[in-house]
Amino acid sequence: MNAAGPAGRADRQRNRRRLLEAAEAVIGRDGAQASLEEIARRAGVGSATLHRHFPSRHDLLNAVFHEGVERLSRRAQALADSLAPGDALAAWLEEVTTYTATTRGLATALMSAPECAVAAEDSCHGLIHDAATRLVTDAEEAGVLRTEATTHDLMTLANAISVASDGDPDSARRLLRLTLGGVLKSPPAEHPPLSRAATSAR
Repeated sequence: MNAAGPAGRADRQRNRRRLLEAAEAVIGRDGAQASLEEIARRAGVGSATLHRHFPSRHDLLNAVFHEGVERLSRRAQALADSLAPGDALAAWLEEVTTYTATTRGLATALMSAPECAVAAEDSCHGLIHDAATRLVTDAEEAGVLRTEATTHDLMTLANAISVASDGDPDSARRLLRLTLGGVLKSPPAEHPPLSRAATSAR
């Protein structure tokens, strides 16, 4: 049977789907350093099959979290269209921070631009960084953001708060609001917390 034919492609798609389902479960329990061997066993495939689909851990993390991060990226534009620049930036950072605090493993996927098979602009890191840059630029142009604050600074702070508040979105929200008091020239308007269902990648 030709492995490149329809049956071979169906097998590859099925294996990829099983790997992602297994990875979501194991990473959701153990975080970004979850055992790749356990993920492969849970998916019913060998480690070699896992590495053919996902050559690095970052490739796997990117695939697991990509849908949720795309939703967060789209939210940035929606908030920019509906709120003042400072409020849009604050509201979006809060959504990113609380979502990351309750999604084990995501902070690692967002932390840096990894060397992986996914194009940088389409990686979780790239999508979030581009969305943040749009909001930061709007806030800078509106004069509501301290001039020394950069996109990298804000995402580093949001990520650190998420890690420190692992599993506790209320603490993440409170810490972020305290932090934003030091980088925004006027306090942002408060917005009700976004429901997890709106950004969940599960």
